[in-house]
Amino acid sequence: MRKILGFVAISLLLTACFKEKKPSIDVSKIPVTMNVERFEVDFYGNQELELPALKAKYPKMFPAENDSVWERKRTDKDELELYRETHKVFKKFDDVEADLVRFFQYVKHYNPNFLEPEVFTVISNIDYQHRVIYNGEVLVISLDAYLGEAHEFYGDYPGYIRHNNTRERIVVDVANALVQQQVRITTGRRFIEKVVNRGKQLYVLSQYLPFVAEPVLLGYSPEKLAWASANEEEVWRYFVGKDLLYSTDKSLDRRFLDLAPFSKFYMAHDNDSPGQIGAWIGLQIVNAFMENNDVSLQELIKTNEEQIFAKSKYKPRR
Repeated sequence: MRKILGFVAISLLLTACFKEKKPSIDVSKIPVTMNVERFEVDFYGNQELELPALKAKYPKMFPAENDSVWERKRTDKDELELYRETHKVFKKFDDVEADLVRFFQYVKHYNPNFLEPEVFTVISNIDYQHRVIYNGEVLVISLDAYLGEAHEFYGDYPGYIRHNNTRERIVVDVANALVQQQVRITTGRRFIEKVVNRGKQLYVLSQYLPFVAEPVLLGYSPEKLAWASANEEEVWRYFVGKDLLYSTDKSLDRRFLDLAPFSKFYMAHDNDSPGQIGAWIGLQIVNAFMENNDVSLQELIKTNEEQIFAKSKYKPRR
């Protein structure tokens, strides 16, 4: 991997460009019906509201447990501390609601029959692997996973996890939950199929969230994204030169597709690379496919990964 010259300048330039990105589709007149229910506020912050009343108000939020379990949770010292800190950060929620409405407008632009889910906020003891749960009808957002990268509650978390524990990532994780239902994980075993599949997910995500800056959308720092852009040709040459494209070696998932602090080429500058570089390359392949083929977003979703790769005419930037 070649060393990036003028790295700071490149990063600043890219960041400026991302901030200037503007949606090209006007969705402002698309109606959205959405009401966010602040479950954690009533559960922890309104002790006067008794448990039977809570269960009547939020029937979908109480799986079958003995009432004593819920009563203990409501008075648990650690959970109350977590609630209070979360409420400091998210007492005002209008900006997040506005992002969610805008996201749903873009989804409805591409999917006119889409029905908005019921939206609930909760705290979940910082379960960062399940920040958002979406089943098609109900959307649950764990706010305690978004208190800010530098928050003291995340002191023991690795940096690449903390990086996305931010307010602006909420709408991205919500969108990801929906996209993963629309673009199913490929059953193909070859590395290139997985790469394109992940790229397809990212492309659909970008169409639903054109108002979100690319580093936030991808979960990369500007520096990591600058590295990916500057080294695209070298990454592709590595994949081809090592005969990885048609490999079924599952270890490639861990090296290039799974969430990680960096991608693993086993070279000197690996730490400079972003994790999941295979997904980013997949996005470039899907971008090329959409540029070279007249297809809709829904047609893209239905097109298999092998066809996308073959028709993309992908050539990495030099």
